[in-house]
Amino acid sequence: MQSHDRLPPLNSIRVFLAVAREGSVTNGAASLGITQSGASRHIAALEAYLGGQLFHRRGREIELTEIGRLYSQETQDALDTIEFTSRRMRQKDDTPNSLVVRTSLPTFAYATLIPKLPNFTASHSSFVDVVTSLATPKPTDAFDVLVTRDLEYRGASERWLLVEEQLVCVGPPALIERRSVGDLLKSKPVISVSSRPDILPRWTRAMDMSLGRIRTGPRYDHHFLAIPAATTGQGLLIVPEILVIDLIAQGLLAIAEGSRAKSGMQYSAYSVDKGRKLDLGQSFCRWLVKMCRTQERKDDRTKVLPER
Repeated sequence: MQSHDRLPPLNSIRVFLAVAREGSVTNGAASLGITQSGASRHIAALEAYLGGQLFHRRGREIELTEIGRLYSQETQDALDTIEFTSRRMRQKDDTPNSLVVRTSLPTFAYATLIPKLPNFTASHSSFVDVVTSLATPKPTDAFDVLVTRDLEYRGASERWLLVEEQLVCVGPPALIERRSVGDLLKSKPVISVSSRPDILPRWTRAMDMSLGRIRTGPRYDHHFLAIPAATTGQGLLIVPEILVIDLIAQGLLAIAEGSRAKSGMQYSAYSVDKGRKLDLGQSFCRWLVKMCRTQERKDDRTKVLPER
């Protein structure tokens, strides 16, 4: 990279913003714990890079030029974000009662995991950050627990089986009540979910049904978008049961009797060895297993509307 293509050092921007905030080079340098001459060198280097003056100097007083004012406005938020994120990530590394949970299952996180998280954080006096990514984790990625259905992670210290995925056909109770699956499929389209194109083939195969019987309706990217569409009667939805158990218990959705089918997929959690966080990560995985089993027991108590 040629020298004129290099960005100015972050420290120079930090010094410039401190001087602009304090209104003098002396006070700006003092706020950062550096010498006045050091601060002046940073500002001179930044001005050389930008090709213009950042301050008007009138004796001991300084005032931002138009270039300085614009540069200050554009860089302050960015520097604040960098500093906050850096401190936050350092806090994660240094604080044993914090976890970063990474998942490739955004709907599972939205519908099942996050609503139950206060139960874990309260009992373990901890806090949990949840991040989503569909990419296969790299050894350098920073997280403590991986929750996934379709990703293999070889860097884990332990794998925990959460649930065997069951697919069900759901819709509003008024639509599902006293109607067979076959009758429902004749009268209503099935909502498509782009992120899980495998669901309909897996379900129809398990149901010994021709895929040609499925009349597709609206299409959504993810189940967390498709589920509200199903509750409002926009179509039937073939969905992993774990994602809709609470909505069924609340009477917002109902399962058509005889529509359950195993997909052959498993939801798993991987605890990752991160030194002091290993025990907390394993405790989280044990809690997650128990929570998923509780959801399954809730499902056993959920009324499935009978066929006509």
